[in-house]
Amino acid sequence: MRFVKKKKYLALFVSCIMALLLAACGSKETAGDASGDKKPITLSYAFFAPDNTFPAVQMKKWAEEVESRTDGQVKIEMFFGGTLLEASNMFDGVATGTADIGLTATTYEPKRFPLLEISDLPSGYPNSEVASQVVHDLIKEYPPEALKDFKIITAFATEPSYIQSKEAISSLKDLSGKQLRISGGLTPVMEKLGAAPVGMSQAEAPEALQTGIIEGNISSREVLKDLKLAESAKFVTDYPLTITSFVAVMNKDKWDALPEDVQKVIEELSSEMSEFTGKYLDEHVKEAMKWSEEEEGLSVVSLSDEEKWNELLENTQEEAVEKAEAKGLPAKEYQERLYELIEEYTSK
Repeated sequence: MRFVKKKKYLALFVSCIMALLLAACGSKETAGDASGDKKPITLSYAFFAPDNTFPAVQMKKWAEEVESRTDGQVKIEMFFGGTLLEASNMFDGVATGTADIGLTATTYEPKRFPLLEISDLPSGYPNSEVASQVVHDLIKEYPPEALKDFKIITAFATEPSYIQSKEAISSLKDLSGKQLRISGGLTPVMEKLGAAPVGMSQAEAPEALQTGIIEGNISSREVLKDLKLAESAKFVTDYPLTITSFVAVMNKDKWDALPEDVQKVIEELSSEMSEFTGKYLDEHVKEAMKWSEEEEGLSVVSLSDEEKWNELLENTQEEAVEKAEAKGLPAKEYQERLYELIEEYTSK
């Protein structure tokens, strides 16, 4: 009898142990399933310029932050230098899914972005940090019709652009007829000043300068080092012109398919990246100018007091406002908000 009882107790003990082990295994599997719900996500991100340019630095920082804040769930595969999409087909490529995200300059297509054309024109921006935050807020508050089928990821801008030329340009006479590479929004400005603007992407400028297709470049000054333009362009005219606005957009279907927590991370990064990019570029411009002067003999040329460039350009923005108003856009309201934001961010 005692032996039978012992067997019963032993069987009961073994059953309890097995039950506990099974429960433990079950809890591990459940935990594994719970964590496994977060499926890995890979997003492709395209840009037309090389990976050492300031927008590409922004891309890398953004990718790093997204991966970190999603605990590695989201990975970003980046394509620089037009290897996946170029400036000319960036929006179409993202719309059709060739890339999930694309970064490009809206300034290259001013007719597509009539309100941004207003804020790209000379407006008294002191630097890229202010310009970037102003452009970011304007795009959020006045979403361009051309971007209605995309998710806007972030936006930022360059410092005001400067003439970078093979020969010194210190007067309208020097500037007359000069073939200078520009982005689209600069066309009315440079035509009023008497230059011969040549539209092309920034990435094409180095070769065009070397081969003599253009006599200079007009853009923010970091490219003197990043694209080695200072090897050909030995002069910078100290007169601030337009800014170049950039926007990163995501395929709308891809955005809608993302988990809410991932969307939240991307939303949080929007304004952060605008501020980061502006601050980075301002510091990088100082570095690029120092390098260009020391390594390539760059000279900064000032305008004489007799030069009346301001007078020639004073109505340019008003003309853009009138043109946009004629299309039914709130251009005057946009212009007022532009100067409010410039004052707000400059005084911070």
